[in-house]
Amino acid sequence: MFGLGGQELVLILFVVLLFFGPSKLPELMRGLGKGMKEFKKAQADMEDEFHKAVESPAKKES
Repeated sequence: MFGLGGQELVLILFVVLLFFGPSKLPELMRGLGKGMKEFKKAQADMEDEFHKAVESPAKKES
């Protein structure tokens, strides 16, 4: 995962916990999850549009 080992991930999580505290951590993770979901949805939409654009000229030539 991004070339990070277990120790690096634990260190990053520890630093995040120190900065934001345990009360804000669930809210931050929820926001991160929603952001990732929206990004994946936008990526899938772009791929669909790309495939439609590529397939349309091929169908017209046939």
